[in-house]
Parts: sequence; C-alpha cells; structure tokens
Amino acid sequence: MIDTSARRTRRPLLRWLPLALIPVLLLASTYPGQYRVPPHYWLLAMTAGVVFLAGTRWPLAVSLILSALAVPMLRTPAWGVSGLVPYLGAVALVDVIARTHRRSTVWVATAGWAAAVVLGRVGLHDTSIGRASTVVEAVAYVGLPLLLGLYLRGQRDLADNLRMRAAEAEARTRLDERAAMARELHDVVAHHMASIVLRVAVAGRVVRDADPRVVAVLDDVRATAADALADIRRFLAALRDPALGTVALVEADAVDAEITAALARARAAGFTIDAEIATDLGALDAMRRLTLLRVVQESLTNIMKHADRAVPVRFRIDRRADGIDLEVISGRAGGTAPPGHGLVGMRERAALAGGTLTAAADARHWIVRAWLPDVAKGTEPA
Repeated sequence: MIDTSARRTRRPLLRWLPLALIPVLLLASTYPGQYRVPPHYWLLAMTAGVVFLAGTRWPLAVSLILSALAVPMLRTPAWGVSGLVPYLGAVALVDVIARTHRRSTVWVATAGWAAAVVLGRVGLHDTSIGRASTVVEAVAYVGLPLLLGLYLRGQRDLADNLRMRAAEAEARTRLDERAAMARELHDVVAHHMASIVLRVAVAGRVVRDADPRVVAVLDDVRATAADALADIRRFLAALRDPALGTVALVEADAVDAEITAALARARAAGFTIDAEIATDLGALDAMRRLTLLRVVQESLTNIMKHADRAVPVRFRIDRRADGIDLEVISGRAGGTAPPGHGLVGMRERAALAGGTLTAAADARHWIVRAWLPDVAKGTEPA
C-alpha cells in the first residue's frame, strides 16, 4: 500500500509557507537610502499570502484573485527577491490544474494568469523588441505552470490508480484466505464435530435405560456439540460470503434462547443465578448479537470453572438508550482468577463491536461489565 499520511501532514504547512516567506523576501529587498519596498507592494504581497491559504477550499477563486493582485505588483519596479512575490499566482495555477480534470476550470485559471502576466509586463520594455519579449515571458510564465500542473495531476491519478489496485489485490487475497479457512473448517473441524454429535447420540440410545444422570449428561454433551456445529456452519457461510456482515451469524430470534440455554447449563452445574434479561435483544445487528452471546457464554464458562457455588451469581442485561449493558457478578473461590485468555478474547470482541468490557475483583466477587452500542437504533459511536 502507498502511505500518504506524511504528505497529508505536510500540506497545511505548505499553505502557510508563502505567508511566512513573503515578509522575508520583502525585507531582504530593502536597502536603506537606496531602495525601499513601497507600502502598497507590502499590502498587495501580504494579501496574496493570506488569500493563498484558502486555496484548499476554493482553488479557482484563489487563482483568479492572485492573478489580479499580481498585475499591480508586476507593474511596480521591484528590487531583488521581492520580484518573486507576484508569481505566487503561478503556484496557484499549478494547484488548480493538479486538483481538477474539468477543462473549463483549467482554461479559466490559465486565461486569468496569462492576462495578469500580459497586463503586468506589457509596456515595461524600452527596446524595439518589447512586444516579443512580453509574448515570450507570457508563454514561459504560463506554459511552465501549466505543464507542471498537468504533470502533478498525472502523478496523483497514477497514485490513486495504484492504491485502488493494491486495495483490490488485498481484497482478493483476503477472499482467498477466507476460502482456505472455510475449507479447513469444513474438512477438519466440522467433520469431527458432526462425528461427535452422531456418536454421542448413539451412546445416548444405547444407555437409555441406565442411570438417568448419565443420560442427562450425554444429552447435554450432544446438545452442546450440536450448537457448536451450528456455529461452525454459520461461520463457514460468513467466510464464503464476499460481503462481510451480510450473514446473520446469530439469528435475531435465537439470541434470547441461546442466553437462556447458557444460563440453564450454569444452573445445572450447581450455581444459583439471579438473572434479569432485557427483552428484544434480537434487535441488535448481527455483529453485536454474536458479541453479546459470546461474552455471556465465556462469562458463564468462567463461573462454572472458577466461581464459588455457595455464592449466588447476579446476571443482568439492561437496554439503555445508547446500547446494551451486561453485568455478571460471581463469588471468588479461594481467590483464584479466571484464565487470562478468555478475558482477552472478550475484550477484543467488545472492542471490535465498538463497545467496552472490564473485569475486576473485590474481596469476595468477580465482576464483569460490558457495554455494546445499539447500532440498530443508530447510536453507533463515531
């Protein structure tokens, strides 16, 4: 990729450069007792420097104004480097041509600067070839900025074309990578998960008359594996879709059921859970539905692994005006902390969805709080 950040940073400084250099040029051309830059020349020159600052927004208007200011400056006898100031109009002409492909704009700016050069230089030559000199100067002072502007415009178009090609190549590479990941998931993970679901189902039928607790465990394992296989198939569909975000990885009407199922698994593990869940969670967009569900599942998994079963778990999901609040408070078992990888993954998921997640502890509890923006209501953060 072509990095243009440094160039964009320098552009505002270049706009201020003439305004900083003009006083230096005028002071350098002042010789006490011999030559002083006239006050009106100072006024015109500083005005030109100020006008040049607006070239980013109104390049054509700035070019025409600088051309008009150049006429009286060109007709004023200038000494030394002060004579360079009127040619800020040539710089403005280059800027106009480099910025636009509209022929009418280019012709108007070029005609304005050409008229300024002719009006500013005509009659100043005392030799018999004065008119020819004026024509040659006009061709040089107008032709060179015109050619330079066309060259810069061509370079800009070339850079834009290269950036576009690089972006297309990167997009194709990502599509190829996603297709390869989808094949691997399908050929390896999905195959094994389907085999696990089938074998557990067979085992459940074989031991149907055994201890009911064994049957319940097998049924729970089969349901969990089936849910995991369904998630893998959703990801396969998303990876094979060239438009990210168009596939609903978690269906809108399945969010409440998935959260309820996760809570049921935690209760089956012996935890008392006081749950308050807002309604209409399916109104979130697909990305944030998936993020909310995964944060809930990871939080409850950590509770089942590390929390104190004697301490009731407080589970709360509230809908605010700007998004969804999640709070999970569980008891600490022997002061041990949940593994770091799960928390890192939850934070990354929340950040990718535009939200936040914090995990902290006090003397007796682990506290996980998350916030996700409600994009469905148009409140996504900038």
